Amino acid sequence: MKSPSIVLSMLCVLWFTPASAEEPLGDNLNGLLEYAREHNPELAATRFEAEAAHQRTESVGALPDPVLRTELMDITNEGSTGARLLPSQVGATKYTLMQSFPWYGTRDLRREVADAQAAQATGQVAASWTDLAARIKQTYAMRYYTASSARLSQQTLDLLEGLEQIAQTRYANGLGQQQDAIRVQVEKTMLRSELIALQNEAHHAHARLNALLSRPVNAPLAEAAQLRVMPSAARLEEAALQERLLAQNPQLRIAEANIQSSEKSRDLAHANRYPGFTLGVAPTQSGVAVKTWDLMLELNIPLQQSSRRSQERESAAMLSASTARKQAVLNQMQSELSENLSALESARRTETLITTRLLPQADLTYQSALAGYETGKVDFAMLIEAQRQILKARQQLLQIQTDMQLRLADIERLLGEEL
Repeated sequence: MKSPSIVLSMLCVLWFTPASAEEPLGDNLNGLLEYAREHNPELAATRFEAEAAHQRTESVGALPDPVLRTELMDITNEGSTGARLLPSQVGATKYTLMQSFPWYGTRDLRREVADAQAAQATGQVAASWTDLAARIKQTYAMRYYTASSARLSQQTLDLLEGLEQIAQTRYANGLGQQQDAIRVQVEKTMLRSELIALQNEAHHAHARLNALLSRPVNAPLAEAAQLRVMPSAARLEEAALQERLLAQNPQLRIAEANIQSSEKSRDLAHANRYPGFTLGVAPTQSGVAVKTWDLMLELNIPLQQSSRRSQERESAAMLSASTARKQAVLNQMQSELSENLSALESARRTETLITTRLLPQADLTYQSALAGYETGKVDFAMLIEAQRQILKARQQLLQIQTDMQLRLADIERLLGEEL
């Protein structure tokens, strides 16, 4: 049987040990996107603007407040008394209750204009999010690139350390030249310079990502763990993605809502040709009793037709501008999508070429040159060049993979959704 002290110790350990370790921010792209969705102030501002636009749709279609007018008539009772201000003490008191009404259908048109503007605001929320998500994805990819490049440079430095020892050993034994060891030291210095540049780039990417997340620029971030898996070629078929672009692109949705707003604004300008009117009812009090009732109809006369025609032409021009702007946005979006798809396919083919042919060939060349140098059959310049080719091929592969991530982020921004 366990002693009470042992049991108590185990309970304390269980009590104070967290159930699961919190995943560090920065190593997982999905975690970054979720954090940004909740904390980015620019995105929050567009949400509030959309909410305000939706609330506006209720007010624009409402009738104006009614007006109550009170008139005290004959406050001196034909001069028989002093001025009186109580309704029961004057000659008569007239109460007029008035309500203004726009022309039939005008309120509906105003509401439809506001609905279209609310749709624009909603589209702007989607556009802000897709743009923010694309920048986070691209910054995440650049952080992975700088960290991987630094590791690659460090591995090459370690390799050069071994080559330097080989060169010094051969020189000590009279089989090599002193310039070989000096050449290795020059290569190491150049790599250290590249590492400094990579550290600077990593700092910039770190600060940019924190800014996108609305965090202090120097707030800690975990290292990017891995790049996203690229979608298959079947999911990148251009015709299908062009259709998804037409249906989902936030900028096109904003442009379409702008057209709807312009159309309803044009109809509203035409409706302003007709007068609004005011209805009123006016009971008149004499003494303490209401003895007469009046009805009132008031019309505003639309005499300024030249001004109204100008407003109609303005609204028609705005509708034409909205239609042209949507076509311009569509052309730009389709061009960008096609360009990114073509670049992505080229990068994919280049990645395959480097992985299956260039890297194996460079590695074989280096191994052959190293064996030849150790036996004195190959000079040191050829060995260094072979080592450079391996480093260049690996850097090129890493750059291609990063470019693919950047292109994928752009494609998803255009589509307004994840692939």
